[in-house]
Amino acid sequence: MLRGMELDLPPHRLIRIQGTNGTGKSTLLRLIAGIDAPTEGRITGRPPRTAYVPERFPAALPFTASGYLVHLGRIQGLGRAAAAARADEWLERLGAGAHAHTPLAELSKGTSQKVAVAQALLADPGLIVLDEAWTGLDTAARGELDRAVTERVAAGGTAVFVDHDPRRLAGAPDAVYAVEHGRLTAASEPGPAPVPRVRIVASGPLLPDELPGAPSYTPGPDGTVVFTVAASESDALLRALLTARPFWHIHQVGAAGAPTTTGRPR
Repeated sequence: MLRGMELDLPPHRLIRIQGTNGTGKSTLLRLIAGIDAPTEGRITGRPPRTAYVPERFPAALPFTASGYLVHLGRIQGLGRAAAAARADEWLERLGAGAHAHTPLAELSKGTSQKVAVAQALLADPGLIVLDEAWTGLDTAARGELDRAVTERVAAGGTAVFVDHDPRRLAGAPDAVYAVEHGRLTAASEPGPAPVPRVRIVASGPLLPDELPGAPSYTPGPDGTVVFTVAASESDALLRALLTARPFWHIHQVGAAGAPTTTGRPR
């Protein structure tokens, strides 16, 4: 049972909720999203467009992936054409475009979860609530969801999330709260070992649409671009840059925060 909780969720805020299993994290998120109503107290100021992504998406619905998203988009106030366009956009962005016309009941768990994420992002929600929404997603889709969450917050939205991985969006939350014994307390972020990151300096005429590993990138000297990505994703990012059309020249590769290895551009 949750009791005595007060939580303010202003715009431009990313909030992490943590706690052990069974402490009430999911209950709290369902209350925030408006899925459940409190037996005491009240929740005020919830944005008109509030989106919720559960850990498990109920896929046994009589829709195709695209049809379901268009239906949800219409409910959220989008016109049919806009809903269809946004459905296509998010399915492609999450790597599920090939399943647009597949019945929901025939989708794999991972693809079903991509549909669940897409429905939450269709109409630019003012509040997005994510209950272990990354579970079941492949690496590329997890990175895309990370990016989508930060985009929503930057655009003025509020995001509240629970995830079992302490590295999820590490360093990004504006506040972290712990649910313990039915109460909510301010907490500091867990301190996992730093994720090794790689710095890639490259140049090319056109930035590829898809960049594996959700890298950050900034302009570098002499028209180059400096990419920073998790070391585990660096090979995939290099491959994407070298096989892009037109392809990119790789000037330097090295550990982020350390001297780079300089070589001839390829």
